[in-house]
Amino acid sequence: MAAFMDDDFLLAGETAKTLYHDYAKDMPIIDYHCHLSPKEIYENKTYQNLTEVWLYGDHYKWRLMRANGVEESHVTGEASDYDKFLAFAKTMQVAIGSPVFQWSHLELRRYFGVQEVINEANAPIIWEKVNAQLTGQGFGARDFIVKSNVKVVCTTDDPVDSLEYHMKLREDKEFPVKVLPSFRPDKGLEINRKGFGEWIQALAGVTGSPVTTYDQLLAALESRVEFFHSVGGRVSDHALDFVPYAETTKEEASAIFAKAIAGENVSLEEETKYKTYTLVFLGKLYAERGWVMQYHMNAARNNNARMFAKLGPDTGFDAMNDQQIALPLARLLDAMDRENTLPKTILYSLNPTHNAVIGTLIGCFQGGGVAGKMQFGSAWWFNDTREGMIAQMKSLADAGLLSQFVGMLTDSRSFLSYTRHEYFRRILCNLIGEWVENGEVPNDTELLGDIVRNISYNNAESYFPFE
Repeated sequence: MAAFMDDDFLLAGETAKTLYHDYAKDMPIIDYHCHLSPKEIYENKTYQNLTEVWLYGDHYKWRLMRANGVEESHVTGEASDYDKFLAFAKTMQVAIGSPVFQWSHLELRRYFGVQEVINEANAPIIWEKVNAQLTGQGFGARDFIVKSNVKVVCTTDDPVDSLEYHMKLREDKEFPVKVLPSFRPDKGLEINRKGFGEWIQALAGVTGSPVTTYDQLLAALESRVEFFHSVGGRVSDHALDFVPYAETTKEEASAIFAKAIAGENVSLEEETKYKTYTLVFLGKLYAERGWVMQYHMNAARNNNARMFAKLGPDTGFDAMNDQQIALPLARLLDAMDRENTLPKTILYSLNPTHNAVIGTLIGCFQGGGVAGKMQFGSAWWFNDTREGMIAQMKSLADAGLLSQFVGMLTDSRSFLSYTRHEYFRRILCNLIGEWVENGEVPNDTELLGDIVRNISYNNAESYFPFE
């Protein structure tokens, strides 16, 4: 019987162990999509206790606590940090089978040397042990990044952001990690969402030009893309809760934008046309600059209206959506490809039933001499579990080239989440190891080791055009 989370955790055979320990384990990390704060990185934010660094903003953990009957006061409310930590410890002792159970123990072990299996009884000891390190050794945001062997961090940034801290970090020669912005123009696409008009005003403010027409909007977006590019941005990201596509013209999109600015009702069909034209336009901007475009699809957000009114977004009340993506996504990508302006693209769906759809669709738009131009993105959010990662990689291998995969990302607001790269690499090595043990692939350690290293780091280093 294996010990709980020993050195060979998730590694079932000798091949898997060799691939992980000799090839994957020590590879650096390129975190090409996350939600870390550039301000907190620049200021090297420090923490007074384990709850601050471990539970603040982590909706994965919050969801489990609520499922365990923890009152909201001890999740996001007014309870003390110690009482929140204790409530989480009580939850962990009954959370077997959850990836959060394994991630949390990896975080305790890798960053703080805590080997104990957390529970209500030993929670006070763990609390004191970790807090002594946080306050006594000056662990800060930068320290966690460096300790994790991260080379590049891509944050998620609105087009109206000043990128003040990205620019300061570029000038900081003592910090060895690149912290780069990612262009996330969702607020400019969600024409029916509350706050659209205010965002347009903010866009006008940062560009110094009026944005009262659609032409002016497109010009402002291009201006901000160019600004992001000047600060090192080479990645965009779009949250497409549904994938829009409708045949349209610039004249139609202009008229729809004018209606929205005037406060008139915009129908779903009109919204779809507006989004289609704008996304195709943005794709062209990205392609011209050699950027990588990312589509995160099929999240059903803010499902609990009462809790959304109380806590706001990104607090643990989102779920998988089941909107169809195959036809609209194919047509959207084709609209860019017809003009030869389809950029390198990474596709993610929160609904795992779309794995085969994405796996086959990316094959329709590969080419141009670019290895893995179209990527099936890492198992995302509710799918970045052991089974979810295996399913994503098998679908990619079934329909394309797993060996060209750009690998894992954190997609997190926590500086401790880099252990997810270890989790992913162990699962990757075990999957390939099983294939070897079953005689499905050759037992060529050098070949397989190179593939593992590439998926862990080298493919991303080649794929993303970071300076």
